[in-house]
Amino acid sequence: MMQKTLYSKLWDSHLVRESDDGHALLYIDRHLVHEVTSPQAFDGLRLHGRAVWRPDSIIAMPDHNTPTTGWEHGIADDLSREQVNTLDRNVRDSGVLAYFPFGDKAQGILHVVAPELGATLPGMTIVCGDSHTSTHGAFAALAFGIGTSEVEHVLATQTLEMKRERTMEVRLDGTPRAGVTAKDLALSLIGEIGAAGAVGYAIEFSGSAVSAMSMEARMTLCNMAIEAGARTGLIAFDDVTLQYLKGRPYAPTGRQWDAAVTQWRLLRSDPNSQFDRTVSIDAAAIRPQVTWGTSPDMVVSIEETVPDPINERDPQRRQSLERALAYMGLHPKTALIGLAVDQVFIGSCTNARLEDLRAAAAVVRGLRVSPAVKRAIVVPGSGAVRRAAEAEGLDAIFLEAGFEWRRPGCSMCLAMNGDQLMPGERCASTSNRNFEGRQGLGGRSHLMSPSMAAAAAIEGRLVDIGAWGR
Repeated sequence: MMQKTLYSKLWDSHLVRESDDGHALLYIDRHLVHEVTSPQAFDGLRLHGRAVWRPDSIIAMPDHNTPTTGWEHGIADDLSREQVNTLDRNVRDSGVLAYFPFGDKAQGILHVVAPELGATLPGMTIVCGDSHTSTHGAFAALAFGIGTSEVEHVLATQTLEMKRERTMEVRLDGTPRAGVTAKDLALSLIGEIGAAGAVGYAIEFSGSAVSAMSMEARMTLCNMAIEAGARTGLIAFDDVTLQYLKGRPYAPTGRQWDAAVTQWRLLRSDPNSQFDRTVSIDAAAIRPQVTWGTSPDMVVSIEETVPDPINERDPQRRQSLERALAYMGLHPKTALIGLAVDQVFIGSCTNARLEDLRAAAAVVRGLRVSPAVKRAIVVPGSGAVRRAAEAEGLDAIFLEAGFEWRRPGCSMCLAMNGDQLMPGERCASTSNRNFEGRQGLGGRSHLMSPSMAAAAAIEGRLVDIGAWGR
């Protein structure tokens, strides 16, 4: 029998048909819908007189445009309010499986909430009009982002037209040193292979460092696969996955649970299965990572300096580095340790789970945010995360330290909801993208782990969390 990778198993089990030129039709199990990429899709259905084919496959909620303060006053921005209201109308008319409207106790970021509910299950194909749908691949699910026209196609047919991707195994072996997290490992990978290094590939993360990770850390790893150019990231099913899912509201129960687990245990690459490319990383050698430029692959270890474009042989790459330095207001060979920050953001679908907030709270406990920091905010990824954090007293730790404790949502990860940087402001951010203007026009974003961002808030500057003394 042919040895198969996890990607091949998921692909083959959902393949409806495949033509000789490689174009295929794939069945979709779970459709996640939010307010930004769905309005035109629903309009398209109405225009052609079509109904949603499988409303029981849909989990919907607003997250990008929702504010993280003043919920009692509603949504102030006219465009944001209209997008959220449009989602309300569209999904309520369609009879979807679950809808969590703005202000609902469960509302938050789709990529945080769906796994919490057990709506993300091993063996599924999962799509959403959002590139960071790759997050759900941590559950041995084939999950990826789609465009608005594809959202309409899935709503109408429960299928998607696409091509099979090549496979890349990323082996992370060894025990990470103190202060090094899944975020650091992801950024290190992106720095090594580049932001386009995995274009056309599905990444499967494996190795002893991955096996030792919690589900929260695995979600962070798969979330960032997209920043390496991959459309999806995958991690094999194991007992860590099992324990996370057991008892979740949308997970199977009783005999169905037992039968599901039997099938889920097959969701791993077979021994000696062949990948198109393998990248091996010694997790023990990685230091805490910080981006310095305007792409996630413009990243170095915290103890390093900003690179000098003069050393880059590729003229296009050199020009890109020079532009990034100009935008970020940095000079070649600038030390990252000690670089002053204006704002600190702890949140996003990458790092807004309970484990992330615990790590940040452990850093700031009993300390105060530097007077040099204009604003430091903590935004839980969901209502459930917020309540759990408050039950543990994490909100009190952050508030006493001088952080703002916000309502859940995408928040400052992207400049769509009022949580924004001002031009020229520098931010220590736990989000996933540092593009020009991503967090606000002219804003300068440095990506890092929650503990690194928390320490930056206390010091008012970037520090090496691995060597930082409280």
